[in-house]
Amino acid sequence: MKNIVILFTLFTVFSCTKSKEEKPIRQDIKELVFASGQLEWDDSYNLAAQTDGVLKSANFDVGKMVNKGAMIAEIENQTNQINTQIAQEQLVISNENLSYNSPALQQLQQNIAFAESKYAQDKTQEERYKRLYQSQSVAKVEYENMQLNSKNSLSNLNALKKQATQILQTAKQHQIATKGQLQNNQVVQKYNSITVTESGTIIKKHKTTGDYVRKGEVIATIANAKKVEAVLNVDENSIGKIKIGQAVFVQLNSNKNIIYNGKISEIISAFDEKTQSFICKVIFDKTIDNSLYGTQLEANILVGEKKNALLIPRNYVGFGNKVNVKGKDEYVIIKTGIVSTEFVEVLSGINENDVILPLKL
Repeated sequence: MKNIVILFTLFTVFSCTKSKEEKPIRQDIKELVFASGQLEWDDSYNLAAQTDGVLKSANFDVGKMVNKGAMIAEIENQTNQINTQIAQEQLVISNENLSYNSPALQQLQQNIAFAESKYAQDKTQEERYKRLYQSQSVAKVEYENMQLNSKNSLSNLNALKKQATQILQTAKQHQIATKGQLQNNQVVQKYNSITVTESGTIIKKHKTTGDYVRKGEVIATIANAKKVEAVLNVDENSIGKIKIGQAVFVQLNSNKNIIYNGKISEIISAFDEKTQSFICKVIFDKTIDNSLYGTQLEANILVGEKKNALLIPRNYVGFGNKVNVKGKDEYVIIKTGIVSTEFVEVLSGINENDVILPLKL
């Protein structure tokens, strides 16, 4: 008996609804596209390990503000430290090889001093024999032998001096290479320290103390909390209506009593496979205080509006934009404009004087 009463009540309600007449009205209309999404912070970047090793002293937490240059963690990598120490010791030796205390240079300087004395002696002998030859006291061959000895001594002296120059050049080249190697190793050793490259707030902590990390692995994600934006997932059927600069009304799931106004700032052209949607970004007209990264939200994008438009209820429009007009034997096909959740704008097909009826089932 109870079931019969329910069915009778539903039939009565349906019959009343079915016979209800409506007339087109003049009213402002807005077309909104719904999208879900989340709050994100602009200028976000990943802070990654630049060397392999065990992570220690990971003194950072999500939500912590960090300044540029601050060290928030350290990687234990003794190889980098050892290479730096070796390069430092090699540079000390290279510097000594460039000084006059170098054993090779000291020995060479002694040889040069001896060669200079030898050349001076041979040159004196050459001049003496020249005078003797001119006075015909010695034979020409003896004078020529003295000349040859002098030339040989000078050649030997010049060779030793050239050798000294080459040794200094080689030592200088080795010093430059060793100094460069030390600087490279010092840079690599700095990679043991995880340092903040740009000030911001930590929004994700990917690794913790004791984790073994490899070069390139993300340690933390940092973003600018002062630049809040909404990232929306727009259905592929609606993305064609979205334009840069369109007004957006955002409602955060954490506080649905407030509507935040914003504008479309960016439309990512590529389809996002993960969310099966297109990504649009929204900047807000006013700063959102105490925003939390990742807060879920709902948004309505204003894609069209018209003042004093001719409207009919949306549920009175059937497939193919057909409308049941009173006094007409067949459905009338209308041309529609803006479509909202409740109304449809009529561009042509009926006028304000027509009376429309619910669709026949």
